[in-house]
Amino acid sequence: MAIMAFTNMDAQQRVPKLVVCIAVDQLRGDYVDYFQSTFGEHGFRRLLNEGVTYGNVGFEFSNIDGATAFATLFTGTNPCFHGISHNKRFDFANNREMPALYDPNFLGNYTRDNYSPQKLLASTIGDELKIASQGKSDVYSIAPDASAAIISAGHAANGAFWIDNINGKWATTTYYKGVPWYVDRYNNGSESLSARISRMVWEPMLPTNRYAAFPYMLDNRTFKHTFEERAKECYPDFKTSGLVNVEVNRLALNFLEYAAFGTRSCPDMLSVTYYAGSFNRKSDKDYTLEIQDTYCVLDKCLEQLLNTIDKQVGLSNTLVVFMGTGYFRSKEELPEDIKLGGGDFYPKRCVALLNMYLMQLYGQKNWVTGYYNNQIHLNRKAVEDAQLSLEEMQKKAAAFVSEFSGVQSVITDLDLRNGNWYEGNAKLYKGTHYIGRGDLVIELQPGWKVNTEIPGEKAKLIRNNAVITPLVFMGNGLKPQHIYREVKAEAIAPTITYILRIRPPNATEELPLYELTLQ
Repeated sequence: MAIMAFTNMDAQQRVPKLVVCIAVDQLRGDYVDYFQSTFGEHGFRRLLNEGVTYGNVGFEFSNIDGATAFATLFTGTNPCFHGISHNKRFDFANNREMPALYDPNFLGNYTRDNYSPQKLLASTIGDELKIASQGKSDVYSIAPDASAAIISAGHAANGAFWIDNINGKWATTTYYKGVPWYVDRYNNGSESLSARISRMVWEPMLPTNRYAAFPYMLDNRTFKHTFEERAKECYPDFKTSGLVNVEVNRLALNFLEYAAFGTRSCPDMLSVTYYAGSFNRKSDKDYTLEIQDTYCVLDKCLEQLLNTIDKQVGLSNTLVVFMGTGYFRSKEELPEDIKLGGGDFYPKRCVALLNMYLMQLYGQKNWVTGYYNNQIHLNRKAVEDAQLSLEEMQKKAAAFVSEFSGVQSVITDLDLRNGNWYEGNAKLYKGTHYIGRGDLVIELQPGWKVNTEIPGEKAKLIRNNAVITPLVFMGNGLKPQHIYREVKAEAIAPTITYILRIRPPNATEELPLYELTLQ
């Protein structure tokens, strides 16, 4: 009996041959519940029934977006350490917005964009796997967008692939060495997205009466979307449709067939990112047939992916980790006759008035460089040249801005650096990094809108809604279990590395989830 018990424990706790991290951008756990009647038995249901399932993952910072969420999930730490605090950053010297991972030192393969993971300051799960295996493990990632692909791959990966916004090819960066032959074949053959896009039609997978989750849809009882390659937003629009998940699967299945995952002496890793947000062309509604069909298509894609993993490697030899990104980009617009509390916050006006105030105190200079992503940047060169106290100017500026309508709180960069923040401001500290951070970090009240006064750009409505984000660990001998406590997003990476028996990423502070250490 002792021998049998030991053998069973060893079988359950063995190191997997393959880790598949499935991340769903803008996944909503409430939608998974609402749309269950449209799901089959082998996609979402299989994950939730056969895995170790946590009800919700919590992020410890506000203003979550794709880049910040992926960086936190795969490094096991917050933006204050991994350095990715927004999808984009603003280059005030050249007056232009740049992707967070922009790197002119590297060219693109199948793209004109220049990216690398160099701005990601912490190691990832894939990096630690590469280090532990002395480079023998293969680590790849696939995602609709560059930031998700590169961050989930990490610095030491073999490759990261995303759909280019201009030509629709599976693109990568020359930071990674080489493109597998089957990716080249896919991009250059008749099965490539660019060769098929003009013939593709997105319409409901099921009869529309099956999509009954929302009683708020008063029109548009069906839809039919096509994609014309010559249209400027063809591929960006496609990447927000349900069909993008089918395209992700097409490449993922190529990797599972040809990459020889699970045949090496050390585990391999594949990260696959799906999309579950709103469709670009439905910018005025949150409750649509499109979002319900997106989840229905995603359910079928999950089924296909899990079946292929089982066939090629075996789910008993594979650790599958299913997770979401903890945010949802709402497309809500209020009807004209509905008025809620709040108002408009005008960044340009705030910057102009602040600059006038500082001129009265310190003289006629441009003391404010600009505003970006709820942060105000002072002209530090002017402050230094005038031999003024930066700390004093930051405090006076913060006191002035805190009087604006709609401002909940303001904290200075130096206060964050020096630890002069309290629990209420902790999310502002954890959600920013001192490199590139503004001199003032502003939190606005929910219900207010950020009105940039840029023609054609809609005001951004501030909402603080928590998004239910399920987490599932499945395969590799794990026994099904439902756990209803909330877990931190930073605990996911060290849990995966614990199962792989390698070090956690270098900025991780959380311990592995104890339910997985007891399996």
